[in-house]
Amino acid sequence: MKVIGLTGGIGTGKSTVSQYLAELGAMVIDADKVGHEVFQHGTEGWEEVVATFGKGILTATGEINRKKLEAIVFNNPEALSKLNQIVHPRAYNLVKSRLDEYRRQGEKVVVVEVILLIEAKWTDLANEVWVVVASENSVVKRLKQRGMSEAEIMARIRSQLSAEERVKHADIVINNDGDIDELKAKVKELWERLHA
Repeated sequence: MKVIGLTGGIGTGKSTVSQYLAELGAMVIDADKVGHEVFQHGTEGWEEVVATFGKGILTATGEINRKKLEAIVFNNPEALSKLNQIVHPRAYNLVKSRLDEYRRQGEKVVVVEVILLIEAKWTDLANEVWVVVASENSVVKRLKQRGMSEAEIMARIRSQLSAEERVKHADIVINNDGDIDELKAKVKELWERLHA
């Protein structure tokens, strides 16, 4: 089984790449979704997050309000680090067990989409690291279309590992400054190479 660790900064198009790989036949594990499972109501992760950040982050039904949690951790590196210490090891173990399950099922290609693949040191899960990059102009344009302000966009970009740093860890770099058809053509070519 071939495991691709797929990463890239916000707005680079990594989710589009993983979606297209899924259409081509890959199984996709979205680490962001797995991270949300870690603090589902009543889990050990939920208890630890609530104990760390207080009941003020809960909705009326006891779910963690992600917007409130993000507001606390986003501009506070210490709080973000605490949250990551709770979520990352648990998410890593969940991803690892899903990979084992796919291996048992005889899947050929599994994509693990992780924004913090390099920072969280999850590269050992993958046979190959694919990094999606795009110019700052392209990223800003895409994120503005999603309704983000320029200030929000720049804060997000600055809070992330640089594209240059990510590329140092890459086996494959996918430049996504073109249109969707160009991106699909690049991904299809890489997919065919995997099966060659």
